Amino acid sequence: MASITDKSLLSAELEEEEEEKMFQQLLLQASQKIQSSVPSPAEFKPIRPLPGFCLKIHTVSGEKVFVNVCKSPHLPPPADLTNEELSCLIESEAASNFRIPMSLGEPHAEVDNSNNGCTAYDVTINTSFFNKMEGNKFLKEFFITIVLEGLSEKYNLDLTNQDWRILKNRKFMGSISEQNIRTKSKLIIQEMESSESKEKASNVWQSSVSESAATVPEYKIVAEPSLSHPDHLVAKICLPKMTSVKSLELDLGEDRIVLQGCPRLYHLDIFIPYSIVPEESKAQFHKETKILTVTMPVQRPLLLS
Repeated sequence: MASITDKSLLSAELEEEEEEKMFQQLLLQASQKIQSSVPSPAEFKPIRPLPGFCLKIHTVSGEKVFVNVCKSPHLPPPADLTNEELSCLIESEAASNFRIPMSLGEPHAEVDNSNNGCTAYDVTINTSFFNKMEGNKFLKEFFITIVLEGLSEKYNLDLTNQDWRILKNRKFMGSISEQNIRTKSKLIIQEMESSESKEKASNVWQSSVSESAATVPEYKIVAEPSLSHPDHLVAKICLPKMTSVKSLELDLGEDRIVLQGCPRLYHLDIFIPYSIVPEESKAQFHKETKILTVTMPVQRPLLLS
C-alpha cells in the first residue's frame, strides 16, 4: 500500500525553517552593525547638551521625577539597527551586546508648576540618534525603558514604568547643566616580582594572536562567570619585551582597553562587548612571566531580557 504524505505538515516545517533562517540572518546583520559602529576612544571633556524632551514619572511612593532627555554630537551613536533587527536582538542571547551610549547626570532639586518640590535628572544621548528616535515610536519606547532602568539602578529609584508621559509644553525641567563625559581612565599598574595567579583555560570569549610580535601583543580575555552576564572580565596580555611598568600606559574606557608600551614596543586597542567600570578596575604586571593582568568589574546590562 502506498504511503500518503501530509503536505500541510511538510509546509509547516518549511515555514518554520524559513522563519528560523530569517531570524538568524537578522541577528547576524545586527551583530555586524554593532561591531562596525564602535567609536574611537576620546579624552575626558566637558559638554553642554541641548534640550530634547522632558519625561514625567512617579516613584512607587508617589514622588514626582522628571527626566530631561538631552542631545549632543559629542556622544557616540549606537549601532544603526532596524526595528526588525532590534526586536530580533532583544529576543536573542546576544541582547547585552547592544548598548545605547548615554550620560546619566546627577539629580538636581527643582520646583514644578504647582510650586512643589521634585527631582530632575539629565540624560544625554547622541544628536543623530535622538533625531532618529523622534520619528520611531518603537525605538523611543525602547530607549525610555532603558533610561528608566538605568536611573533606577544607578540611583536606587523605585520607578513605576507604566505611568510615564512626555510633557508637551516644555522640553526640560529646571536648567540643563554642563556635563563631563569620559571614555578613558588611566590605571596605575602594580608591579609584581612573581606571578601567583593561575591561567584559566575555560570561559575564554576572545583571544588574539599577534600579527607582528613587535607591535601587537598576544592577549586573552576571560569572562567570569561564563554561563550568564559576567560579574567581571580578566584580561591577560603577554608583553615579553617589557622589563618594567614605567614605560607602560594603560587606558580603560567603558568598552575599550588601550595599551601603549613605550618606546613604540607595543600597541593594543581592544573593543569590549560589555560595560566595564574603569574606576574599580585593577592592573598587575608580573616581571617574571611578563604578563599584564587587568581585572575589570562589569556593569549590569540595561536591557530587557
